Amino acid sequence: MMEFRTASMEYIERMCEITEDAKRQLRSMGLDQWQKGYPSREVWLKDIQDGCTYLAVDDGEVQGIFAFQTTPDPSYEEIDGAWLTDGAYASMHRVCVADGCKGKGVAGQMFAKGFELAREMGFPAVRIDTHPENFPMQRALAKAGFQPCGQIHLVGGCEDGDLRIAFEKVL
Repeated sequence: MMEFRTASMEYIERMCEITEDAKRQLRSMGLDQWQKGYPSREVWLKDIQDGCTYLAVDDGEVQGIFAFQTTPDPSYEEIDGAWLTDGAYASMHRVCVADGCKGKGVAGQMFAKGFELAREMGFPAVRIDTHPENFPMQRALAKAGFQPCGQIHLVGGCEDGDLRIAFEKVL
């Protein structure tokens, strides 16, 4: 049975391993997503400090990670397209599933947890973005009920200016 835990220092090595697996997979798909140093150990350490990252744990094994943000994302201020909602939203970032756990519905359960957190906090919608050619993630997003809304460019960090497809799920 999948359970969710707030990330803590005890899990940092496993979080970095899963992130490296994800970076390798994206590289093997020929994508530049997550190839410029993000997400890094420092990003996860700040997330742990902020208490905004969740681990998907099954049978004692961390199978996935996601960050859950409740503050507006600067990357989402300008969109070539249109969001489904106006106003407050939660967003999910740095969603990754461990090698050997892919195709087992882990991402779907993480999205469901994000939706549950957003509902509990009174948000009407959840936003997320991914690389235009990250088709496995786009399939997972569609399956979870996210709708494509248009294109955005990332703001800040080592991926500043990179193109992404933005998605939103109305709760």
